[in-house]
Amino acid sequence: MDSRRRRKVWLGGALLLFAVAAVMMFWGQGDSGPPPAPEVNFPSRMRGPDFERAEKRRTWVMPTLDAGVAQAPAKPRDPLLAALPRGPGRTAVVIEANALRHSPLGELLMDCLMRDGGKNLEQFKALSGVDPFQDLDRMVITDEGLILSGDFSKAHYQELLGERVSSDHGPGARVYEAGDTAMPLPDGGTRRGRMDNAVGTWNNQMLVVGRNPDEVKTVLDRMDGRGTEEGPPLLDENSTYGEMYGVLAVSQIAKLLGPGQQELAQRLMDVAQNVELHLDTSGDVAMVANVSGLDADKMTDLGKSLGGMLSMARMKAQSEGNTDLAQLLDFAKVRPDGTSFKLELAVPLEAIQEQLAWCREERKTAENAQPTP
Repeated sequence: MDSRRRRKVWLGGALLLFAVAAVMMFWGQGDSGPPPAPEVNFPSRMRGPDFERAEKRRTWVMPTLDAGVAQAPAKPRDPLLAALPRGPGRTAVVIEANALRHSPLGELLMDCLMRDGGKNLEQFKALSGVDPFQDLDRMVITDEGLILSGDFSKAHYQELLGERVSSDHGPGARVYEAGDTAMPLPDGGTRRGRMDNAVGTWNNQMLVVGRNPDEVKTVLDRMDGRGTEEGPPLLDENSTYGEMYGVLAVSQIAKLLGPGQQELAQRLMDVAQNVELHLDTSGDVAMVANVSGLDADKMTDLGKSLGGMLSMARMKAQSEGNTDLAQLLDFAKVRPDGTSFKLELAVPLEAIQEQLAWCREERKTAENAQPTP
């Protein structure tokens, strides 16, 4: 799979995280009646833990380019936000991997990932030197590639990337070109392969994966104030709430719509300018997509069309006796607001717990089968 297709898979995976949970809700539920619909708290603003998290991440003071003029002291900022793309028509989706890991949904997903008793995790840790459940803080999917942030001080850079052509790129940064990769195996051997992506490292806190060295350097340059793009990053601190959040290019959303929704996809591209997404997994899984444009009348019509689609889908589910899908669609709302509208979707945590119960059973079985050290 080439880098462009792989990036689309990552982006599609992030955008469909909620949809997968939704499918789990009504998959194999039987004929029992639906439970009463609970109240769902949709993500709408920064809260106490979000502010605390954002404050702790203000660790990077961007270098000032001295042109002989006195410069005011720069304020510390979040280096990851500084690395994000700029300008209209761009995409950046942040997954709060650590926060998701410790959320109710994350605990359920952990059971599914650890169904082998943790064997694959231990092998990955031995090969890379990184524990993704402890060392990875955030993952960002952009239209340029991937950005990972966390504690990578124990990563086996030399062993994994040592044979590739590399060069320094500013203080604490290094760029590795595409090339052969050697991975140490637990038995002392080596597995060789090839990685077609370029990789950048920054202060043992960030990994950047791009199609070529120039794309990686562009991301690193933004953090050091050497970028040539105009405007602020796609996201600022006030938008960093939820376990997943970001800005989606309208063209990416249009591509994800099915072949039978081409008219809606075209209207979306013609009218909407921006889609800001927030996903909360602290309880029931709740998502809000803020769709904005310039023309209030056209945005109102677009919101009505989307709301009509949801209503038709709900009635169809009811007429076919699919009570679980009908209940799911009861949570779907379109709320107009002038030149924008909000699309709200939710899946009760109880429904996801029921569908993923088998993961926990398989994990327990695998862990009990392991020999006692």
